[in-house]
Amino acid sequence: MKYTIVFAIAASALLAGCGPQDKGGIPVKPRFTGPPYHLSLAAAPAKPSKSGLTIPPIKYTADPDAPPDSLATRAILVVRIDTASVKSKGTMTMDQIIMGAVDLPGTEGQLTADYMEATDQSVATLLEEYCVKGNVKMTAALTRSSLSSTAGDAEIDEKLITPWLPISVVFKNPHSGC
Repeated sequence: MKYTIVFAIAASALLAGCGPQDKGGIPVKPRFTGPPYHLSLAAAPAKPSKSGLTIPPIKYTADPDAPPDSLATRAILVVRIDTASVKSKGTMTMDQIIMGAVDLPGTEGQLTADYMEATDQSVATLLEEYCVKGNVKMTAALTRSSLSSTAGDAEIDEKLITPWLPISVVFKNPHSGC
């Protein structure tokens, strides 16, 4: 009987110590906090194509410290135009292009020529609408492929997988009426 009472008290003390515990001590910072990819221009800017501009080929490289689960197999290119740097008729109310998803095979590579050509055409169409001419400063970044085609700044910033890459190109507007 004496051992039963001691055993019951010991079991109660053991189980009472199994509840929620204060996790005091030193906070642990995540090992990796930056974007999982980095962008760079693969070549010097080319002469403008028939659409009026050519964005240089864009290379992506995964950060070697990025955890594997943060790497993507598909991404969306977002191009933002610095409206303060352009000469246009009127105020540009639309200043970005969100492209469709593209495959990212491996940890480094280059966005395909067809994808970049479609990007050139989309940006050129936007610039044509506002009768832009001359030097155009823009930035480009990759986001997760789940980005909405009508995403605002908050959603874009939340889904970025690269920092913004500054790009400067010359736009030759093919419309003579501007």
